[in-house]
Amino acid sequence: MEIFDSIAELRHYLDSKRHKGLTIGLVPTMGALHNGHAELIKRSVEACDITLCSIFVNPTQFNNPEDLLKYPKQVERDQELLLSIGCNAVFTPSVREMYPDEEKTLDMNFGALESVLEGAFRPGHFSGVSVVVSKLLNIAQPDMAFFGQKDLQQLAVIRKLVNDLNIRTRVISVPTVRENSGLAMSSRNQRLANEEVLLASSFYRVLKSSKERALKGESIESVLNSARLELERKGGIELEYVEVVNSNTMARIKSLEDANNISICIAAYIGGVRLIDNLYIKQEH
Repeated sequence: MEIFDSIAELRHYLDSKRHKGLTIGLVPTMGALHNGHAELIKRSVEACDITLCSIFVNPTQFNNPEDLLKYPKQVERDQELLLSIGCNAVFTPSVREMYPDEEKTLDMNFGALESVLEGAFRPGHFSGVSVVVSKLLNIAQPDMAFFGQKDLQQLAVIRKLVNDLNIRTRVISVPTVRENSGLAMSSRNQRLANEEVLLASSFYRVLKSSKERALKGESIESVLNSARLELERKGGIELEYVEVVNSNTMARIKSLEDANNISICIAAYIGGVRLIDNLYIKQEH
């Protein structure tokens, strides 16, 4: 497995592979890899000749400096995992390599996508995400890029980014990987105590029961009220939102007839750790 921290050297390596007619898959990550990331890598290995994983904790997408400082880092362990599942190359740039002028000079705006859910609670987050993703797509120019469904709104933003800028990369969505308890795998789970992990596992149960009730014809308003009450009465959960939305635009909906792709999304703090999850209620494909 090749390891690069230089953009120029990575480009030279990838150009040599493209010259041979090989396809390239990219999996952007911030490290602290788990089985959810491993599933993204495996999907890329199956679909592409060369799989590149980037590991870069992007400072411009953190609107909470403490969250950035506490983000787990385990580069050697990450590299061992990537090697074991067939990753061909790893890109581990420094902040200076990605942002050489040391100033944030570019902002991206995604309109309504930035004013709801994650956009409302994390102002500037999606601008930071989209800038670093556009940089990685420009650096690697992959045939495919793989992203997890757990970050559903991020997925919608990246799809809009690729479509609006006519980037040739195909964005592949990979279903959320979960623990046996149903808890969505996340690097942030490492910061939870055992009892907090159990509490976080209730998110998935609430999402599933809400989906079942909505599909049986209960009103969206009633489903959401029940979900909020169930989460708030558990204690230890600081709920930010639970909403039923159009999976493509993240706009709130009032009825399952309002869109072809619909999800229920949740965000909450447990023990000072912010967690998100979602579940498709209805999918066109």
